[in-house]
Amino acid sequence: MRRRLKTTLTRLSLLGLGGLLLLLVGAYAFPPSLSRLKVQGRIINDRHGHAIAYYTDPQGEWKYPTSAASVNKVMIRMLIGIEDHRFYHDPGIDPLAIARATVQMLAAGHIVSGASTLTMQVTRLLHPAPRTLTVKIIEAFQAISLTEHYSKSRILSMWLSLAPFGGNIVGVKAAAHLWFGENPDQLSPAQAALLIALCRRPEALRPDRHPHAATIARDKVLAEAERLHLLSPHATREALSTPVPRHWHRLPAQTPQLTAALPNGSTTSLDGPLNAALTALAHRDLTAMRPAESLAILIVNAHRHAIRAAYLGDWANPRRAGFLDLSRSIRSPGSALKPFLYGLAFADGLAGPNTLFRDLPANFGAYGPDDFTHNFMGVVTAASALRRSLNLPAVKLMRRYRPDRFAAHLKAAGAPLALPLGAKPTLPLALGGGGISMRRLAALYAGLATNGSITRLHWLKGVHRPARPLLTPSIAAEIADILTRPLPGTQINGIAWKTGTSAGNRDDWAAGFDQHSVIIVWVGRPDGGALPGAAAIDRAVPILTQVAGLIKIFPRQPLPPRRVFTLAAPPKLAQLQLAYPPPGAAIADLGPIQLRATGGQRPLTFLIDGKPLRSVAALSSARFTPSAPGYYRIRIIDARGHSIRAEFRVLPAHRPQH
Repeated sequence: MRRRLKTTLTRLSLLGLGGLLLLLVGAYAFPPSLSRLKVQGRIINDRHGHAIAYYTDPQGEWKYPTSAASVNKVMIRMLIGIEDHRFYHDPGIDPLAIARATVQMLAAGHIVSGASTLTMQVTRLLHPAPRTLTVKIIEAFQAISLTEHYSKSRILSMWLSLAPFGGNIVGVKAAAHLWFGENPDQLSPAQAALLIALCRRPEALRPDRHPHAATIARDKVLAEAERLHLLSPHATREALSTPVPRHWHRLPAQTPQLTAALPNGSTTSLDGPLNAALTALAHRDLTAMRPAESLAILIVNAHRHAIRAAYLGDWANPRRAGFLDLSRSIRSPGSALKPFLYGLAFADGLAGPNTLFRDLPANFGAYGPDDFTHNFMGVVTAASALRRSLNLPAVKLMRRYRPDRFAAHLKAAGAPLALPLGAKPTLPLALGGGGISMRRLAALYAGLATNGSITRLHWLKGVHRPARPLLTPSIAAEIADILTRPLPGTQINGIAWKTGTSAGNRDDWAAGFDQHSVIIVWVGRPDGGALPGAAAIDRAVPILTQVAGLIKIFPRQPLPPRRVFTLAAPPKLAQLQLAYPPPGAAIADLGPIQLRATGGQRPLTFLIDGKPLRSVAALSSARFTPSAPGYYRIRIIDARGHSIRAEFRVLPAHRPQH
């Protein structure tokens, strides 16, 4: 019985030894998987190659690839000199260190010093496991295998990419940015020493939580570096006087609505400094807004059709729905599409800059639009109507051009209008009756700023997209010339600009462009709620002005004036006056009243209580039949937009007494 048990134990021991040998051979033949290296955070760059956004990896760790060449040589010398001075010569393990550690352990009865090389630490970082003797032996064989399969520089880069530095900070690049706000190649001796100490006990030595322990550990590393002649005494004294950091530095995440989904290493068309300045400006403006309001701004290179800078909502504020990309949201453009209606109508010969329109109350079937100010201008040119953003002339022009043609041209140019399901284009398109996204509106204005062709915007460097014609270059230049005038309250010249305000002031727009850049500003509620009392001229235009101050302006040059041939100078017009009835007169109700005016430029428009009357241009008069006794307000507007107002009273008719 005893012999049988001994035989069984022997066989089991041989099987265990054989299994261990097989495991070790496998560890040597097949190096550890590098899959953990492949799971990295993402760094997004601006057009100059500078980082503008950092994102954690899927596990929530700040971890970025760090090559040995990207780290300050001071840290590399200190790391290898202190942690593994035979790194470049050993086979992955250090036999001398193993022998020393074994002798010390046998003599003391416990572990006195470690024998782990940087390569063995890499195997542990690639495959974390409990620290048992078997695991350590396997790690040793895997370290030898790593050395056989990869260069020392590659193995060192693995360590620099995977070493822990407290919290969810992994790798020297993340540690350098988060602890010191530096690039890895700018690390000082004091910073390098802290990282070397910190990776040994990442949580116990976190300087934000344990600054005293972190300082002591760092200073020991500095002293060791001086003893090994890796640092001069002067450099050591200077490093010892440097305090350890007490908090993490915040990593930028500019325009997350655009950058958060991009792959690691993407180079965008964004200009980092301009983008940061735009974000700061937007945050200042948001502080004066209601809690549910938001703001979106685009700065576009009109010739490259590339987004230079973008603020697309308060990312961290759920009340402002910051998680939404407001540049993709479909909103009403208000009057912001009028320039394109006028441009298409000019190209079709339906109107020109000097075509006269009557800006007077009118109904179009069941549709009765009003001007924003409720103050009609009378007879105006198309150029003046567009510049003043008058509604009635725009609707009349839309009726001439036809809403379906207008919508079809925008769609063909890559800027389709969103309409309710099953709805057809109608006259309200002239005033924002169809939805459009901010990006498409910016693309339209980029075309207006250049040659009239429309190209979909992009924000990745090097992207090229096809252009689609909408307006000819000459028509685009003519519309831009009409819109070019000083921004309100400023001396900034050479910028063409247009506003748009949707029904209920849900959307306030301002679009401006010079020769090179387009700025689009949107203010409103992301949930589409109304904002009574607001208007684009008061809310979006001041922001447009601020944004214009962030960029270099290339002023638009005025077009040469059209040549007009005249035989003689026109006579000076007399001042417009009401001839009958005299202002303030009281007239007996004897039937129709013949209203007459003198002076002014014909044709004249007569309105009683805001309603136009049929007038006789040759006589400068109009007939009015009072509906009842009482006070009536009269307004007369001439062809230049000059007007006069007066009030008169109609008395009850005298009835004979019986």
